Amino acid sequence: MSADPRLARDPRLSTPQPPPPPSPPSPPPGENNPESTLAVSQQILENGHEEESMSDASSYKSMESHMRLALAKHPVISFGTGSLVRLPGPTITQPNVYPFNVTSYDSIYNELFSKDPRLYRQNGILNMLERNRSVKYGPERWQDWVVGKPRLNRFTQDQGSKGTEAGVVDVVITCEERCWDSVVDNLLERGSPLNRPVHVINVEIRDNHEEALVGGKAILSLADSLDEAAREEREKIGANGWVNGAGPARESFDQKVPEVVAEWQERFPNMQALWTLAWF
Repeated sequence: MSADPRLARDPRLSTPQPPPPPSPPSPPPGENNPESTLAVSQQILENGHEEESMSDASSYKSMESHMRLALAKHPVISFGTGSLVRLPGPTITQPNVYPFNVTSYDSIYNELFSKDPRLYRQNGILNMLERNRSVKYGPERWQDWVVGKPRLNRFTQDQGSKGTEAGVVDVVITCEERCWDSVVDNLLERGSPLNRPVHVINVEIRDNHEEALVGGKAILSLADSLDEAAREEREKIGANGWVNGAGPARESFDQKVPEVVAEWQERFPNMQALWTLAWF
């Protein structure tokens, strides 16, 4: 496991104990607060040969992880970090391009099915979209996400949405290093308005469906380990301030996360991990 070299030069990434943050919107009454809430983020490839051969697999990685985490009852949100959603078309120079945040997986599926069902079934795009539309409404862009804004309406139908209503997460997991870079840089650009800690972890997964399946299992194991560590701290110290990303239990959990990731790395030595503590 590697830590982020930017820790040495940015005080927001190197200071583990912030002052108490302002309170984000609380989850709906009567629901249990999750031990740790996760966001899964994946780079959407944008040009050249990589787009044709890898963009479907890139979406496969993040959505496979989203599905596994949701089925295991982890609160989860998934994002892309590219400028547009680009899926392979009939040629490399004719991709199918869609905007984030407003396009549903269902509408993408219907459009491509009407264009050439044989082509898009053969290259796996329709199969992927069938899976995706059963998981969530449509692709969201990380850079456009307003942290702390309640996730209501259509978001409540996404798998894993229970526990994400307040619009904040405790852990972000990316599936390739350049996506991790995009997320960390974006958090720095945001200026930490909530002053709330968030752990950003990269689990490097190769761009093919077999590796996505293995990677999804590894990410689920990591999420389970983080959840257990959070539960232990809450039971030992108390949950005071936890929902707001503060309090003694949360501070203790934040200090334990590198150990949890290191122990996970020993169980999955072929999965390269990268970790940093950042701020919302």
